[in-house]
Amino acid sequence: MRDFVQRVVERLDVDENKDRVSVVQYSRDPTVQFYLNTYTTKSEVLDTVRGLRHKGGRPLNTGAALQYLRDNVFTASAGSRRLEGVPQLLIVLSGGRSSDSVDTPASELKELGVLTFAIGSRGSDSRELEKISHERSHALSVSDFTDLPTVQEQLQSSMEAVVIDVTPESPTVIVDHDIARKDVVFLLDGSDGTRNGFPAMRDFVQRVVEKFNVGENKDRVSVVQYSRDAEVHFNLNTYTTKQDVLDRVRGLRHRGGRPLNTGAALQYVRDNVFTVSSGSRRQEGIPQILILLSGGRSNDNVDTPASALKEDGVFIVGIGTRDSSAEVQKIATDPSHAQSVSDFSDLPNVQQPFIASLGRVLVGVTTITPTVIVDQKTAGRDVVFLLDGSDGTRSGFPSMIDFVQRVVERLDVGANKDRVSLVQYGRDAEAHFNLNTYTTKQDVIDRVRGLRHKGGRPLNTGAALQYVRDNVFTPSSGSRRLEGVPQMLILLNGGRSFDNVDTPASALKELGVFVFGIGTKRSDSGELQRISYDPNYAFSVSEFNDLPNVQEQLSSAMSTVVVRATPMTPTVIVESRRPRRDVVFLLDGSDGTRSGFASMRDFVQRVVERLDVDKNKDRVSVVQYSRDPTVQFYLNTYTTKSEVLDTVRGLRHKGGRPLNTGAALQYLRDNVFTASAGSRRLEGVPQLLIVLSGGRSSDSVDTPASELKELGVLTFAIGSRGSDSRELEKISHERSHALSVSDFTDLPTVQEQLQSSMEAVVIDVTPESPTVIVDRDIARKDVVFLLDGSDGTRNGFPAMRDFVQRVVEKFNVGENKDRVSVVQYSRDAEVHFNLNTYTTKQDVLDRVRGLRHRGGRPLNTGAALQYVRDNVFTASSGSRRQEGTLQILILLSGGRSNDNVDTPASALKEDGVFIVGIGTRDSSAEVQKIATDPSHAQSVSDFSDLPNVQQPFIASLGRVLVGVTTITPTVIGKIQLALLSS
Repeated sequence: MRDFVQRVVERLDVDENKDRVSVVQYSRDPTVQFYLNTYTTKSEVLDTVRGLRHKGGRPLNTGAALQYLRDNVFTASAGSRRLEGVPQLLIVLSGGRSSDSVDTPASELKELGVLTFAIGSRGSDSRELEKISHERSHALSVSDFTDLPTVQEQLQSSMEAVVIDVTPESPTVIVDHDIARKDVVFLLDGSDGTRNGFPAMRDFVQRVVEKFNVGENKDRVSVVQYSRDAEVHFNLNTYTTKQDVLDRVRGLRHRGGRPLNTGAALQYVRDNVFTVSSGSRRQEGIPQILILLSGGRSNDNVDTPASALKEDGVFIVGIGTRDSSAEVQKIATDPSHAQSVSDFSDLPNVQQPFIASLGRVLVGVTTITPTVIVDQKTAGRDVVFLLDGSDGTRSGFPSMIDFVQRVVERLDVGANKDRVSLVQYGRDAEAHFNLNTYTTKQDVIDRVRGLRHKGGRPLNTGAALQYVRDNVFTPSSGSRRLEGVPQMLILLNGGRSFDNVDTPASALKELGVFVFGIGTKRSDSGELQRISYDPNYAFSVSEFNDLPNVQEQLSSAMSTVVVRATPMTPTVIVESRRPRRDVVFLLDGSDGTRSGFASMRDFVQRVVERLDVDKNKDRVSVVQYSRDPTVQFYLNTYTTKSEVLDTVRGLRHKGGRPLNTGAALQYLRDNVFTASAGSRRLEGVPQLLIVLSGGRSSDSVDTPASELKELGVLTFAIGSRGSDSRELEKISHERSHALSVSDFTDLPTVQEQLQSSMEAVVIDVTPESPTVIVDRDIARKDVVFLLDGSDGTRNGFPAMRDFVQRVVEKFNVGENKDRVSVVQYSRDAEVHFNLNTYTTKQDVLDRVRGLRHRGGRPLNTGAALQYVRDNVFTASSGSRRQEGTLQILILLSGGRSNDNVDTPASALKEDGVFIVGIGTRDSSAEVQKIATDPSHAQSVSDFSDLPNVQQPFIASLGRVLVGVTTITPTVIGKIQLALLSS
């Protein structure tokens, strides 16, 4: 058998990047002689094979040996390149019938893609060999192992014919691990059962850490030990040097305790360690890795917290013992990333392959999304050209234009094929045409031929990259990114950027845009490489007239470009004959529009006539403003067109001065484009605002207009001769959406233009916040009211108390239904009753009616938030957070806090508490910061106005908001991924 192995190896091309070899010997249990990544030369492999000694032992457990190979040898940590599409071959030499069953492990190896060849002797079971083999023809037999040379050529021939079976679901991401940063958390079983093995666990952690490049901006490390509950020894941001980490690890003491609650420990690291406050850089795209060492079966459920960690993008690898290996496989991101030892004293046996694996950045744990190859015959591409039009490229610009034409000539331009956009930049960027502007190649080429050099300085490449990310690679500009269509950016650059390119370049890559950079001798080659999706996608020419020299190179790279398939962010195709829209009209009701108001009212009616008004189709709201705004009706006030039209016909001119358009826009952002007021922004429904303004604003429109755009609201502004055209352009989502008439009686002349623009609006679904459809009758919630009871709210407190009662009236209060708590605060906080105090609605209402204003100063909202986190949203106070029940905090705050609110608000959000709030003019900005999303914060002049916002607020609480359900968010739609296996 040993000679046979040598002869097979002699025919292989052994090398780290070519053929790899491992040998395992087994009887009762298996022993690894060497792993796939132990040796990198043929001579090393042959020398070790020659020195192999017979193991001995009985019985023959072939099934257990196959399972061991699956769990510990065909793994990335042991050197397997399965996830890179490298063929996995197993050659089994077996001299007898197995004492255990081979069926399950053999099937699992086949499912893993392992191609097994089995060779037996006269003592073997031929049917068992066939079960083990990938196919029956791969089961060979000899009368005795001395006859192995007779089947060698047959085996070799089958091996040569093996075809690569690439798994498109788990493509490989190749990353230079010298520059890859990672956040690594060790979770160690410190229960009574691991007392003897704990020194080996501690040594293991040390040796793994030795291989890391520890630093604040490099690798970060945390260690948590657990048994009944979990304890953090140190967080990811505690130590910034390797020596400090090692010193702390050496001093670890076994914790002890029972039972072993691995599920609770996984939940603990998710809630308390993989967080920004503990040093996690997950939101920066840094790989998050959890290394679990577990020595026994958990007393609690591990499935839910393990799934939650995986959904958060945490990559879990684990090592278990004979008692825990199956559970560790369930917990791990992939079963192949779980290894097994008899007990932890055997950790040194798996340490070398394990450490080797962590040097690689594993699939799904990188800032680069896995790559899936696409058949270019069937998939279109969205191609954006970004041309340096600064003063330094004036002479080379004609060559750039010629180059763009030649590239476009090779594309298959069409609405459902390749789309093209072109942007030119210097100090700032300008889109000459978008991806949805032209649908024929000739139109694109004609437009390109007519381009003129822009000029300008300095050269702000960073700002230009940010511009194309925010304004061109968007659904409204024709990008089909959310449909899985490859997004490509071709940058032609003639100099070093004046501003920073790193952040916007990274943002484009995270968006899945493949960037190709072409520069001249005046460009910064390092900068181009950083901008490009891959350094190999950065090309260089001496001058722009040499561009033809790199054209074939670029075309070749483009043809291999592939869609970045992100399984966590599926494309949402909204199945609807007509897109749903939320349409808000903002009407200038100041003194200056008195004579034109009837025409404005008629205009609104005509637009509404063309809408498909319904709760689940188009929704409409109308707001009138002058000095301040007045809501005529919200998006969820009416559900039929006739109701909307009847109310519009009855509108009366408001009057007043001055005209504060900026304040009105801010009001819409804070109070109308919100879930509580009927906005379906978080469901991906387009948000449209139509502004009719008859004069220049007395206040600034810049900030509120920008904030509406950031919120995704598409604003159309229509002004009259008294309006400021530049102000209208600032307000509008884009300049072409700013329209003008000499007088409002002329509004019919722009109606078709507006209607056409509205019809062209494309749904920009936010994949991070898919819509969750939940039956509100069965959704339980734990609701805590936090009421400002300081001196400043004395007059408004009766209105606050009434507000709480009316909200509670809408709840389904019960021990196993909705639970309610009320806390009042000023300098400090006081619980009036906890979540588990009352179990009937009547009891809650009776208690609320009897609330008395507390008084006191100063107002410490931060301390109050911390108090409810530590004392109310807890199991002992009736919170069912650990059961997955919705946790909602309703804050009513009438003034600015005397202390810091950021940290406790963040802590509540990290705990999964959904915060909504209502503030007054003195506190609205702070309440927006505290709320889970600014759109979930509303504002009133003072609390006596609470009845004005109550109806939309109560309506919102009937909906289960995104991310706050016990049900995993459901994305409604089709997932479209184009895959090409090779």
